[in-house]
Amino acid sequence: MTALPEDQPPVISEDDRDAAVQRLQEAYTEGHISHEDLDERLHRVLTGKTHSELASALASLPEEKAGTTSTIAAAGGRIQRRGVWRVPRILKVESAFGRVHLDLSRAVIEHPVVDIELQLGSGRAKITVPRDAIVDIDALHTGWKDTLYKPRRSSRPGGPRIRISGAMGFGRLKIRHARR
Repeated sequence: MTALPEDQPPVISEDDRDAAVQRLQEAYTEGHISHEDLDERLHRVLTGKTHSELASALASLPEEKAGTTSTIAAAGGRIQRRGVWRVPRILKVESAFGRVHLDLSRAVIEHPVVDIELQLGSGRAKITVPRDAIVDIDALHTGWKDTLYKPRRSSRPGGPRIRISGAMGFGRLKIRHARR
């Protein structure tokens, strides 16, 4: 029996590929990898088809200089990240009254584990994770409404682990896996 097309791992975009090439070039320029290692990793990035192949080419590179923790904060209004963006190792999101929408489906995720810490007052939050992601919400405390999340029945190994923690006051968190 052959796999259905929808069961195939998502194909990486050209933006993902370009970000990985840039990261490899920076590592070579800073002396973290040799010329031969650069050539081999570039070949894997340029010929790879899935996010797990991309992640394996970036494995063992030193952490980025900009740091691995980022904070997004707003007293009110909307916090939104979507499209192609680089997800830090630890992402802190703080909002007293606004809505939060994080779309990681096309984001560049270079870490096998990403921690998202939510500190939300009364706004709702929606997080879209990659199709092959494994989501852990055990450390999230909700005050008013339960979290809406249905784990995927079958997940492929190699996807990132997204750990969501923190506290939500009166809002609701909705998590879904990307369809593509």
